[in-house]
Formats: sequence, structure tokens, C-alpha cells
Amino acid sequence: MSITNLNGHVYTMEAEIEVLPDVVPPTRRRRHSKEFKAQAIRAAMQPNISIAAVALHYRLNANLLRSWVARQEELDAAAEIRKSMSTPSAEFVPLQLETPGISLGSQEIQIEVRRGAATINIRWPMYAAGECATWLQGWLR
Repeated sequence: MSITNLNGHVYTMEAEIEVLPDVVPPTRRRRHSKEFKAQAIRAAMQPNISIAAVALHYRLNANLLRSWVARQEELDAAAEIRKSMSTPSAEFVPLQLETPGISLGSQEIQIEVRRGAATINIRWPMYAAGECATWLQGWLR
């Protein structure tokens, strides 16, 4: 045993000094099952529970558990975004609106065309509206 006096304090050291080997064998990393990780993450994500306390309980490093929780939160956020994006859009609902100036009882198309001094009034049945459009396009060329 050796005794050292430093600034009025006495320090003692045991004579037996542990000799460390030159090479320290590497320690094997622990592997955790998915179930264990999920259980630890659920416990850490509980309100008013400290991640450090959960890490101590499960004998984990707190930083490792924090990284697991952060990764889970990212996955949850991504799933929420995918869910919101995949929501089907609203279906088209046809509405029948009354056009101002046109009565619903009118069953014909009325057109007034003016070219120079000439004016033409045309009345065409509503059921043949496509034919009316074709005739009018040809006439206006």
C-alpha cells in the first residue's frame, strides 16, 4: 500500500494494481426483437413518461431509445400523410340551375344574327341543339 500526502490530505492506494491486457476483446452488440422495440417505444411515447426512465427500466441507452421513438414518430407522420392523400375526393353532384332570362318552359333555341344591315331571327328545336350548332358554325364562316 502506498500513502501520498497532498495539500494536507492523505491518499492511499492498494499495492495490487490490476494489469489490463494490451488488447480488449470487442463486446458483442445486443440485438433486440421487433416486439421488444415496439413495447419500449409504446412505453416511451406515453404522456408524462420520461424516455430516460423507460430506457433505465428496459436496460437501454436513452439515446438509442430516443432514436427508436423519433423513427416511429416519422413513420406515423408519413402514414398519416399517405392516409390524408388517399382520401377519395367528393363525387360530382349535378345541379340544375335556372339561367337568367331563359324560361324553363321554352323548348326552342332562339338566335338573332346581324350582318351589316341584315338581321335574321332563327328558332330551332331544343332537342336538335347539336344540329343547330353545326348549321350556325357553317353559316358564320
